[in-house]
Amino acid sequence: MSGRGERPPGGVEGDRPVRTYHVSKSYFAGTYALRDINLEVARGEFIFLTGPSGAGKTTLLKLLFAAERPTEGQILILGRNVARQGGAAIPTLRRRIGVVFQDFKLLARRTVEENVRMALDVVGTPRREARARVFKISKELGLEHRRYHHPLSLSGGEQQRVAIARALVNEPEILLADEPSGNLDSELTLDIMDVIANVSARGTAVIVATHDRNLVARYGKRVVHLETGCVVDDLPGAAP
Repeated sequence: MSGRGERPPGGVEGDRPVRTYHVSKSYFAGTYALRDINLEVARGEFIFLTGPSGAGKTTLLKLLFAAERPTEGQILILGRNVARQGGAAIPTLRRRIGVVFQDFKLLARRTVEENVRMALDVVGTPRREARARVFKISKELGLEHRRYHHPLSLSGGEQQRVAIARALVNEPEILLADEPSGNLDSELTLDIMDVIANVSARGTAVIVATHDRNLVARYGKRVVHLETGCVVDDLPGAAP
């Protein structure tokens, strides 16, 4: 197991927007979904989170998004200890994080444009600017012709792309994606991953959970591999 992240680093919050120290998560006494996770993710770094089903990938993403609290250890997101955040602080923090969920979490009664625009509406983005940004990201993801459709009229792959557009439209400082290519064909998968890689290149810290070994090999990014809730490998990416 790599020693990366076992000691709190120096620097300002923007240097290491994701930091975990000896984080464990237990749902039942004596049973751990995650155990002693030490992780640092730098600004603009792209990490693939790999491992078999049940290894703890989704649980880790939920902890980083503050959807759940760790049983042990500390998680610092954008310089803030999520376990100590409460009330309005967590929603405010989440506005700086883009998340692509496995089950999409799209609102069926809202159009594609309205679903994507939600992240902008909550931070008070002017309507004209919001619509321009929604159109731009929709075009990048091949959804511009679907903007006024509702999610239930879309294919699974199109719904996945809407979820990705919603996560990216607010230009988040951190992007967490749980199997973002799970419902896409191979060609579209590469298009989507190229978009995500470009987001990373602009300074967003990206963590993508995936089972796709071919995808991991193609992009040559850092790989954090989990098994039975533990980090068993932390492999650096290929040199640019």
